[in-house]
Amino acid sequence: MRNVGLLAARTVLGGYLAVHGAQKLFGSFGGPGLDATAAGFEAMGMRPAKAMATLASASELGGGVLTATGLAYPLGPLAIAGAMTVATAVHRKQGLMSQKRGFELPLTNLALAIGLMSSGPGRLVLGPRLPKSLTRIAVLAAVGMAAVSLSQLLGAKPPASAEAAEDT
Repeated sequence: MRNVGLLAARTVLGGYLAVHGAQKLFGSFGGPGLDATAAGFEAMGMRPAKAMATLASASELGGGVLTATGLAYPLGPLAIAGAMTVATAVHRKQGLMSQKRGFELPLTNLALAIGLMSSGPGRLVLGPRLPKSLTRIAVLAAVGMAAVSLSQLLGAKPPASAEAAEDT
């Protein structure tokens, strides 16, 4: 029963994050596409905006696929956790609840990704696990990328147009 529960959790989290990433990256499933996503990142002060938008979108898409399938575990949940850490910070000013564009959903996704990282993928997977040495490197890389993104986000100044609007 545990393996079925883990498969359900991996499939739901991974599937939704893969779709969300495809929306941002390719405009699939009615999404905005990369240029619009990059414009949103620019407005938040994340630079270079297109590179940051590509990284976030690819983390969601790739992390989602890897999580749903269980391939190269724990790389998928790790990618999702990094992206959702930044997304939680992005939405922090709107408060907790999602109806006000708050951080409820990113925090829920983050918690589930951490849960899947700590519990393992179960037996119902489509491929091998990531070797421990590569897992350590992946964890360090994910922490580093999330730290850079968070430092940009938390220390970002508003775009020049927003500063000019505040002065008037």
